[in-house]
Amino acid sequence: MAGGAKRLAQVRGTSLPVDGQKAAVVVSIRTKRTGPPTDWETFLTGIARGKALVECGANHVIFMQGEPADSLFFILRGKVKLAVASPEGKEAIVATLSSGEFFGEGCLAGQPLRIATATSVGACTLVKVEKPIMARMIHEEQGLAEMFITHLLSRIVRYEADLVDQMFNSSEKRLARMLLLLSHFGKDSRTEPVVRGISQEHLAQMVGTTRSRINYFMNKFRKLGFIDYNSEAGLTVRRGLLSVVRRE
Repeated sequence: MAGGAKRLAQVRGTSLPVDGQKAAVVVSIRTKRTGPPTDWETFLTGIARGKALVECGANHVIFMQGEPADSLFFILRGKVKLAVASPEGKEAIVATLSSGEFFGEGCLAGQPLRIATATSVGACTLVKVEKPIMARMIHEEQGLAEMFITHLLSRIVRYEADLVDQMFNSSEKRLARMLLLLSHFGKDSRTEPVVRGISQEHLAQMVGTTRSRINYFMNKFRKLGFIDYNSEAGLTVRRGLLSVVRRE
């Protein structure tokens, strides 16, 4: 299901070959911060046991659908895609998450097995926290519980918007919205980059259309000056793309 993806080898302080390729490295999380910590980092620093810093390269499988759900992951740097496969082998990307977000939280709700496969999109830095440790901290740390619930509610709102988008909007408008979301385009943004590693095939799965349609609209957006992309600089989203989303 995961094509050329590489399995994550959980080893400490070294990198071991897996199927002839290099695996991600999991090391003890005693690291120095180079800047002011985020709220997540502050809480994660307070965990003395049951966590690990995970450094992984592009296209690493972090966990697979059907595996035991025994931990969750916080993204410090990079992006992670979540994909679900049907028994017939069809695959769909259901989410692409960025730094400051987490995944695998279903384990806290009694989910025994992973319902999706998590794969890194480009280089990623993650913090893995074991289920019992996270459950205890949510009960003991009110601030952490509030942040956790806030993030979950934001994600639910996002998924509801995705559903409405899928039901009522054209594939062109859905693609424009997805590009704006992937670039974290804000109200004051003029241009924003989209992380490398998001292919037209990925976009087709997320938008719910064919790759040929994605290619057609991407070329159209580029000719209109809404986006710019090349092999070196990657994909850049410009403010004009908002006009596609706002179009009635």
